[in-house]
Amino acid sequence: MQKLITFAVPCYNSAAYMRHCIETLLSAGEQAEIILVDDGSTKDDTPAICDEYAAKYPTIVKAIHQENGGHGEGVNQGIRNASGMYYKVVDSDDWLDTDCLQKVLAKLSALVERHTAPDLMICNYVYEHVEDGTSYTVRYTNVFPENRLFSWMHVRHFRPDQNLLMHSVIYRTEVLRQCGMVLPKHTFYVDNIFVYQPLPYVKSMYYMNLDLYRYFIGRADQSVNESVMVKRVDQQLRVTKHMIDCQDLDALKDRKRLRAYMLHYLSMMMSVSDIFLLLDGTPEAYTKKKELWNYLKEQVSPSVYRSVVLSLGGVTNMNFPGSSKVILGGYRLAQKVVKFN
Repeated sequence: MQKLITFAVPCYNSAAYMRHCIETLLSAGEQAEIILVDDGSTKDDTPAICDEYAAKYPTIVKAIHQENGGHGEGVNQGIRNASGMYYKVVDSDDWLDTDCLQKVLAKLSALVERHTAPDLMICNYVYEHVEDGTSYTVRYTNVFPENRLFSWMHVRHFRPDQNLLMHSVIYRTEVLRQCGMVLPKHTFYVDNIFVYQPLPYVKSMYYMNLDLYRYFIGRADQSVNESVMVKRVDQQLRVTKHMIDCQDLDALKDRKRLRAYMLHYLSMMMSVSDIFLLLDGTPEAYTKKKELWNYLKEQVSPSVYRSVVLSLGGVTNMNFPGSSKVILGGYRLAQKVVKFN
């Protein structure tokens, strides 16, 4: 019997916090498959913990040990081995709200039974700032109809802070396989590809206004830590270029709202890349910023390029005396409100 959902948990030296994550997923019981992907951990007991859970829950948990390939390869490995109808990535330092999870799985089960299973289930996610005990919830109540099936034609306007992230999505596994997505190895920030590339294959969606995913933030070595992102800006650029290349947005002209959202997301990625190159502030970084925009112009149509320039991406690419200070000032204000890194 096919599992309802596969949870993939990429783990890399995660022994200090992965048990909490796994225990929340186990609350789903036998309708779930949990794939723990040990990404070549060597510094702690991560491999042993994966094997421990696989031995204790043999009908639910699988442990896969691989050579270090990065977060993306952990996600890829999960997709290759998933037997669930749905697929969700949960990072090993994050967790799911167990009450919300039961409601989501009950709804998915009912939709499957009625042969109306959506290609994409969407829920809210919560930034959990563990260092100061605060949180910030990203909801989509102004974007999606609630508690019913809908398509892209029913999707309303996204605010800049409302992009679909890996935390908010549960894809049908078949959608991920159909789109041919293979995330690049040894590259951070590939979760942006994960939530972007499959979207043209999504025909039906369902949104539940539940705070399902709890996104831990605040650890000094996290990939979204600002200083870490500046050091890894080349990986951010690699991901952005991959997103530029992986979809022909002009082919979506008959699906206007999908195209508009994907343009919005691509523009945001250009903006994020700009900001971290500006934070770097070196002449080399400014050269990379110019090269990225030239790459976009060369790879996409004039209409796509113009759309990106006239949205958020164009704002962070402004060039006038003092523009860098203005752009970074806006970034600091948004950072203070949302505390996203």
